[in-house]
Amino acid sequence: MNDPRRYVVIGGGLAGLASAVWLAEAGKRVTLLERRGRLGGRTHALEVPSLRDIPDNGQHVIASGYDHLFRYLTSVGTRQYVTFPHRGVLRWPGGRTTTMGTKGIRALRSLFGAHPDASLGDKLRAAAATARLGYECLRQPADLAEISTEQWFQRIGMPATAREALWDWLALGIAAEPVRQESAKVFADVLATGIRLGVKHREPVSIGYPTTDLDTLFVDGALRVFERYGVEVQYRAVARRILIEDGTVTGVRLVEGDVVPADAVVCAVPNSYLGGLLDQLPEHDEIYAAADKLGYTPIVSTNLYLDRPLGTEGAMEALIGGAGIIDEVFDRQRMHGRGTLNGWLYCLTTSGAYEQIHKPHDVVVEEQMALLRRYYPEAADAKVLHAQVVPMPRATFSQVVGTDGLRPPQRTSVPTLVLAGDWTRTDWSATMESAAQSAARAVDLLLKLPAPALAFDSHDRPGE
Repeated sequence: MNDPRRYVVIGGGLAGLASAVWLAEAGKRVTLLERRGRLGGRTHALEVPSLRDIPDNGQHVIASGYDHLFRYLTSVGTRQYVTFPHRGVLRWPGGRTTTMGTKGIRALRSLFGAHPDASLGDKLRAAAATARLGYECLRQPADLAEISTEQWFQRIGMPATAREALWDWLALGIAAEPVRQESAKVFADVLATGIRLGVKHREPVSIGYPTTDLDTLFVDGALRVFERYGVEVQYRAVARRILIEDGTVTGVRLVEGDVVPADAVVCAVPNSYLGGLLDQLPEHDEIYAAADKLGYTPIVSTNLYLDRPLGTEGAMEALIGGAGIIDEVFDRQRMHGRGTLNGWLYCLTTSGAYEQIHKPHDVVVEEQMALLRRYYPEAADAKVLHAQVVPMPRATFSQVVGTDGLRPPQRTSVPTLVLAGDWTRTDWSATMESAAQSAARAVDLLLKLPAPALAFDSHDRPGE
């Protein structure tokens, strides 16, 4: 390799994987440090050993505007495993459904009249409120950071039918927080990004899903890239501190005391694992304080293997009308074309799962089944053949009122140290695209540095 400089990426989640892949593609010498025994972070396949099945650690959805994520999937050769349905399904208690278009003029129509009980007046008010919503996304009122999304909806006059059919669960899906506590500015920023991308791509942003497991989608292809370019992956390598001397990175000290030499570092760990790593960075107190204030949002995923199908009409169905804790039900037979030898697999996602995160798994399963029976008549006599509950207490950083402006940029005062991760400043909320975009920005900062800024004397030894 022509470039002798050493680039170290800390963290093997999506931001770290993307950083390592793109640095390797640029011809750099890369070492990836991962504290666990596997890569993928919060995007990995999760096996059910007793069934020898892989249902994933939680269902992920992908927006058509995730340009940086698609760049990553193209780099690792798995772009073909993402599909976008032409319609979505909204389901009400008792089994009543409404089809919502996700592309073209049908998508725009869904913004105004997706609720089956919406009157003409409701639709007209929804159209007016949606137009105002879009305007205020692009020209944001000064107080959006101080109010909740619910307060914003109320102020612009969004009808209850439109909120119930679309806007409340869309906001929940974007920020993983109930609208009563979610920051209106977070929601507005994401909608503004979606509007800009819709104009750029000449169609509204739509929602799709992977047609394979998360390891195949995100990890396996990265490993092939690493093998091709000689990227070194160190597992069970817990970084304790990034070492800095005279304003430049010199290495990464591990908890065992060993030092991994480095000329540049991408720190791509979640905000919950940041403590201590940046102690030698001048602005570390400010970044630590922001990471702590951002906090964490819990998500609980439940994989249910049932003895019969639920009678779904779509691969993804949104539960509407007082469901409260579940925003989507995912039919993995439709999504992955899987067989039913182990039963019919349905994945349920509980966003902002503050009440569920500490409950026993059998209680969570009972609650989810009770909810399914409210929405799917076929579930009335369904039996659970196997269930897997995946609690993630720190699934994402929190995006409640008061958190706007806390996310730090990828650039630090030390040019050879950059940050990455969905919790750093991007155009999106806590999404896979945010992680990939942060990695792209972090890598660009390093690749644009002049060679002298990365000079490393091989006779110097990194120190504390």
